[in-house]
Amino acid sequence: MRNVTVIFSLILVGLSDHPPTMNGLFVLFLLIYLMTVIINLLIFFLVLFDHQLHNPMYFFLSNLAFLDMSYSSVTAPRMLHDLVTKSRLISLPACTAQVFFFLYFACSELLLLSVMSYDRYIAICQPLHYQQIMSWRMCRHLALLVWVFSMIYSLIHTLSFLRLTFCGPNQIHNFFCDPPHLFRAACTDPTINIVLMFAVGGSVTFGAFLSTFLPYVRIFNTILRIRSKTGKLKAFSTCASHLTVVFIFYGSLIFIYFIPTSNNMFSMNKLFTVIYTLINPLLNPLIYSLRNKDLKAALIKYCYDVR
Repeated sequence: MRNVTVIFSLILVGLSDHPPTMNGLFVLFLLIYLMTVIINLLIFFLVLFDHQLHNPMYFFLSNLAFLDMSYSSVTAPRMLHDLVTKSRLISLPACTAQVFFFLYFACSELLLLSVMSYDRYIAICQPLHYQQIMSWRMCRHLALLVWVFSMIYSLIHTLSFLRLTFCGPNQIHNFFCDPPHLFRAACTDPTINIVLMFAVGGSVTFGAFLSTFLPYVRIFNTILRIRSKTGKLKAFSTCASHLTVVFIFYGSLIFIYFIPTSNNMFSMNKLFTVIYTLINPLLNPLIYSLRNKDLKAALIKYCYDVR
């Protein structure tokens, strides 16, 4: 049997080794991260304390804001740390924790976007029964289902990750412990992990994709039957923000995990990973808040009360 040296820490290659570039990226990403946390926290507390926003749509939006803030916090602090320090070592326990929370929040956002599609479907296609169907009890159950299912999903992958041993190369060509990159550094056969990733991950992603987009077939049919042009625009505007967020999320997700990555495409893959993990959590609240009169009114009211 061949002797191997088991390693207990990995090196995150990060985004750049050029000091001026690293300093510029640190300032840029620090500003993006701070804005992400502040804006998402603001939306979360506006929905929590403003009674005008106590309805199902904003309840799910507050969950999305909390998710975006948490999701960004899994990778951004570590990335910022590595941009200003020479040591990019990360221990296996820290890497395992990052894998768990990254998969947990990613799966939660995937499922929550699906739940938000269902909410828009009921609001537009069955408006007379909306309050009855989307009761607070139903909303709480749907949110709980998202959080619990995502935890089970993340535990499946994290526990399978614990069976791996690492003996090099110990470099991870990313700025966080992304599972597909970790498999390349494993000296244990990662076939089981890869099968789980494609079977379980692919099934969950495909199921969430269908349950997110299929309601829009009925929604668009309903909107097209509305005679008033103003009515059509109003109905479509309630879906536009959600659709924009969905397309950005799935677009970056597909490029990173479903398009084969060659050695020449690591830089492009990192770029889309930055969009997926850092830019999306900032864009989501901006897209919703800039298009939403109720949120803007709540913010103006809050600013006025503070003064």
